[in-house]
Amino acid sequence: MTEVLDLKGQTTTPKENKLAVQVVNLYKSFGSLQVLCDINLEVAEGEVLAIIGPSGSGKSTLLRCINALEQPDSGEVYLHGLPLYRIKTHKGWRKAPVSHQNKLRSRMGMVFQNFNLFPHMNVLRNVVEAPIMVRKIPEEEALAKGKEYLEKVGLADKIYEYPSRLSGGQQQRVAIARALAMEPSIMLFDEPTSALDPELVGEVLNVIEKLVDEGMTMLLVTHEMGFAREVANRVIFMEAGQIVEEGPPDKIFVNPDHERTRSFLRRVL
Repeated sequence: MTEVLDLKGQTTTPKENKLAVQVVNLYKSFGSLQVLCDINLEVAEGEVLAIIGPSGSGKSTLLRCINALEQPDSGEVYLHGLPLYRIKTHKGWRKAPVSHQNKLRSRMGMVFQNFNLFPHMNVLRNVVEAPIMVRKIPEEEALAKGKEYLEKVGLADKIYEYPSRLSGGQQQRVAIARALAMEPSIMLFDEPTSALDPELVGEVLNVIEKLVDEGMTMLLVTHEMGFAREVANRVIFMEAGQIVEEGPPDKIFVNPDHERTRSFLRRVL
């Protein structure tokens, strides 16, 4: 069984490791622009982590590195104790192939700012396409489960509609159902309400809150500060590619330690 190191340098194994996500010394640049600088964080199974900060602080890039949509320059991400970017062979550690990354990524669902639905497919087909094509779920089973997930997000009456006939909030709920259809153990939300009209935000947040109540492990990048304070177990504030401060919501939102956090919250609240 592969051994990994926790942030204190102690050896553990996936069976013993109750961390869903662990990020160790992560760096990412785009050309000369340093986007992430020595990021270290841990997310326990069942924990909800809210990530806040100004635009350009590296929040979305962090999620994309956790999901291998962006390859970091250095550092490691562990998912349930297994390294995402390296594998151990008889010759030692080497860079993980895409097949290894995809296998671990299948444990995560990700919901983006934009809905990214297939316009030529109805709602149900959007939800079941990945389980059928990627997980090789029999079509009849996938369709039945897809209907269950659409009911879960309040769209049981829209399964045969096409995305163009849905509101933004409904499209985002389809995107959430599509992510859930892969039966992930971790959900990543990248500002899921930022593209919505204000009156549609609540319907998406209600769905996310249900997932929180069910114990889903979640990393949530959001500008909805009230919602983050309500549902998160822990909050991190990012600035210029670094974690400036982290703590429980009441600490971060009421009495943060850093002036940069205070000034940010004064503006957004």
